[in-house]
Amino acid sequence: MPFYEHTLIARPDLSAQQAQTLSESIAQIIADNGGSVSKVEYWGLRNLTYRIKKNRKGHYLHFNLDAAAACIEELERQERIHEDVLRYLTVRVEELDPNPSQIMVAKSSREERGRRDDGYRRDRDDRGPREDRPRGDRDEPRRERREEEVA
Repeated sequence: MPFYEHTLIARPDLSAQQAQTLSESIAQIIADNGGSVSKVEYWGLRNLTYRIKKNRKGHYLHFNLDAAAACIEELERQERIHEDVLRYLTVRVEELDPNPSQIMVAKSSREERGRRDDGYRRDRDDRGPREDRPRGDRDEPRRERREEEVA
């Protein structure tokens, strides 16, 4: 059977749990039609480049599928009907990559870095009152500076 990569965008008002349930229902559709799902990745709630059906964000789900063309047609038919699916894309590939996708790799490296709590950031209250700070050339009136530049 041919291999496919299938990515879909679900509505942003779903919870992460509901998005996972949606991925399970899609895996069930594939299994019922004689295919198999080798990898499922939840990429999270991400910003969209442009609005889709008045939504600015969407839950991204990515699947690696081993299924016949008829199975993919049925999957896409079900997704056109499903009200939670905003967009989907199915691409035929030569072989499936068992490694995590680049988006998951980038996501995990972001989580490993953590927050920057090393003291470089200060609160605004640490600066002191504005009047005590030097103002530089702004203390001079502008009119006098213009006259010097003209002369």
